[in-house]
Amino acid sequence: MTLRIAFCASNAPIAQSAKAALSARYGDHAEQGADVIVALGGDGFMLQTLHRTETNPAPVYGMNRGTVGFLMNAYGEQGLIERLTAAQEEVINPLSMQATCLDGTLHHALAINEVSLLRAGPQAARLRISVDGKVRMPELVCDGALLATPAGSTAYNFSAHGPILPIGSDVLALTAMAAFRPRRWRGALLPKTAEVVFEVLDPAKRPVMAEADARAVQDVIKVEIRSEPAIAHRILFDPGHGLEERLIREQFV
Repeated sequence: MTLRIAFCASNAPIAQSAKAALSARYGDHAEQGADVIVALGGDGFMLQTLHRTETNPAPVYGMNRGTVGFLMNAYGEQGLIERLTAAQEEVINPLSMQATCLDGTLHHALAINEVSLLRAGPQAARLRISVDGKVRMPELVCDGALLATPAGSTAYNFSAHGPILPIGSDVLALTAMAAFRPRRWRGALLPKTAEVVFEVLDPAKRPVMAEADARAVQDVIKVEIRSEPAIAHRILFDPGHGLEERLIREQFV
C-alpha cells in the first residue's frame, strides 16, 4: 500500500523549499485521510501543527528546518518512506488551561509544552498555589511560575532550572521563575492527574498574564490546569532519536 503523506511547512524559505522538494518526490496528500503528516520547520511550528491537527488521527513526523528542533527529526530528502515505516511513536497528552480574567471572562486553551504565569508589570507577581483543592503554597512572590509536561520539560521549564521529566513518567513539573519568597524555591513534581490552581493575589497592583504554548491571556486572576487525557498527540521519531533518548541526552550536556 502506498503511504499517503501530507506535507506542511512553516513560512521560512528553507522550510518552503523543503516542502516543494519532498512533495515533488513523494506526492502531497490532503491532511484529511493522510497516513502521516510531515511537518517542516522548528519546534514552534511543530507545536502549531500538533494543535491544528489534534482531531486528525494521523501521526505527525517532524523534520527540522528551524533552529533547536527538539521535537523534530533530522532533515533529509532520501529514504523518507523507509524512515516513516521504521519510526517510533510517542503519545503526549496536553494540559488544559482555564483562565479567569479580571473582567470575569473565561479563556480556555491547550498546551503541549507548558502553561506559564508571568508578571505583566514592574512588580513581582504574588501567587497562591493549590493542588487538588488543597492550598500548598499560600504565597509565592516571583517573576512567574509554570506547569510543564514531560515533552515541555526541556523547553521553558529547563531554562527556569526545572527538572527534565522522562516520557512516560506520568508527572508534571511545577517550576518558579526568579522566586523571591520563599527564596530560591525550586518547585515541585506532581502526579499527572493533579489539578493545579494558581490564584493571583493583588492583581490590580501586580498584573499577571498566562500563556498556554505562547497563547497569551492578559490580566488573569485565576488559572486552573489539568492534564487532558481525551486528547492524544501522536509524534513519530527515528529509532534511537525519540523523546526518551533526547530527554536523557539533554541531562548530560
